[in-house]
Amino acid sequence: MPNILPDRMAAQIEGDFVVFLIGMRINRFWKVTKWVPAFMAMPRMLKELSTRPSEETGFLGYNILGFGNIVQYWRSFDHLEAYANSPEGEHYPAWIAFNKRMKNCRGDVGVWHESYAVKAGDYETLYMSMPPHGLGQASSLVPATGARSSARKRFDAET
Repeated sequence: MPNILPDRMAAQIEGDFVVFLIGMRINRFWKVTKWVPAFMAMPRMLKELSTRPSEETGFLGYNILGFGNIVQYWRSFDHLEAYANSPEGEHYPAWIAFNKRMKNCRGDVGVWHESYAVKAGDYETLYMSMPPHGLGQASSLVPATGARSSARKRFDAET
């Protein structure tokens, strides 16, 4: 069981950061050879990123949202792009292999991602009776009291 923090907590991160949402959609479940390799590639990427220093990669952390859907936190879009395009990392070869596998069957498996650049202070969070989660897991947690006691106060305090 993860360490549950019973107090009201808020995430605190210095500077700008990027929220990256990524996922896949299986359109034809019976085409196992098309979607299983894509599904199995993501854990390898997350392991690679989680074991390398964040100062090197810019990767701050992630949470799995459900089957094939993940939210990731990055220091910058430049860090995210550098990882995605690095032939030495897990992503680039997996992406090339996926495109070769899907060349004549694009409708079998869908992939998607969205990137959001968040300027310093342009966010608000609250975690209560939760283990470290989301941005709070990828950054620092501070008590959501006083100047951070409401969503408006937290948002205004950060901006």
